[in-house]
Amino acid sequence: MASARRNPPNMARQIGAPGSPRRIPPLAIAVLVGGLAVAAVLFMSGHGQTPTAASSFTAGRSPAPAPSALVTSPSSAPVSSVPIVSGAFVGDLLIADSGNGRILIVNSQGQLLWHFPVAGSLPVGETFSADDAFLSPDGRTIVANDEDQQIIDRIDIASRRVVWQYGHYGRAGSAAGYLHTPDDAYPLANGDVTVADIANCRVLEIAPDKHVVRQWGHTGVCRDAPPYSYNEPNGDTPLPDGGVLITEIRGSRVVRLDAAGRVVFDIHVPTGYPSDAQLDSHGDVVVADYSNPGAVVAVSPTGHVVWRYGPKTGVGRLDHPSLAVPLADGTIILNDDFRHRVILLDPRTGRILWQYGRTDAPGSGPGRLNNPDGINLVPPGAIVGL
Repeated sequence: MASARRNPPNMARQIGAPGSPRRIPPLAIAVLVGGLAVAAVLFMSGHGQTPTAASSFTAGRSPAPAPSALVTSPSSAPVSSVPIVSGAFVGDLLIADSGNGRILIVNSQGQLLWHFPVAGSLPVGETFSADDAFLSPDGRTIVANDEDQQIIDRIDIASRRVVWQYGHYGRAGSAAGYLHTPDDAYPLANGDVTVADIANCRVLEIAPDKHVVRQWGHTGVCRDAPPYSYNEPNGDTPLPDGGVLITEIRGSRVVRLDAAGRVVFDIHVPTGYPSDAQLDSHGDVVVADYSNPGAVVAVSPTGHVVWRYGPKTGVGRLDHPSLAVPLADGTIILNDDFRHRVILLDPRTGRILWQYGRTDAPGSGPGRLNNPDGINLVPPGAIVGL
């Protein structure tokens, strides 16, 4: 079946248990909380063009800077298929390059450090098209989920081989050992894997021996009633306190649970299609709006909009971004799926600070991507043997 992410307009006909809502929520309008909407100049990397679109940044915590405060790109900036600046972030970046059926690891200089698969990587008869990829805490393996094939893979970095798999390849289901549109498979320090099992309306924690040690939600019960049930969850971000941040497609909701499974908050986020919510250093929720034009929105635990980035035109426009990860300095690294790029964004100014992939030009050659659907920024030296 078509991926839940790649074909959102048809999702109501494709996934969800009987009785679940059958409509895509309308695109909500971000509420300005004591904020100020301003136009900010976006810069066009590497083409020597004057930007024609204004930044669409709205702030609820503090005003955005005036356009005169922005720094425009130098005429000698590199083309958009390579990083805009060296050292834009610290560490290495995993990219699940879904359209090319591969995982890449690159550094902030745009150098390719590692790739998967190679000959002999996959079980016989299988193909690979991961939607997300995350490094295990021990730095030795990568866990990737393949929504289309209904499986989770654990990949040994040294040998570049699949060494563990959960689900039945190409077969969706809800019984033990089955998944239906698995998303965001995260490796945990204890060796378990958590996954948002979208169409089964549940989040699972799976042990290495493949038994389910914990489940959030009830299989096939697709409604927002946490902690009892969730409405098509596509995000299950593990939190430092042992809790989890669950993103629900239907109703555009984000739920934070503590380590005991108690609800910390359950809020609506103003998105047409929320994807893979994260927490920033303030404790606010940062969530991608998987739409076109897309957006990135920060929302407080009480549901108030802190800021929103969402230009409707120009180089800054997003087209189905699916994961936006806040960094400690306030910047956001995100995969802009249908514009075939990963970018580092300063939402306060609207500037794109770094980019990998050529905007609107899918490809598989050096510096090119095709529907990059997942990212994972890891600290320097975290990947063993790289």
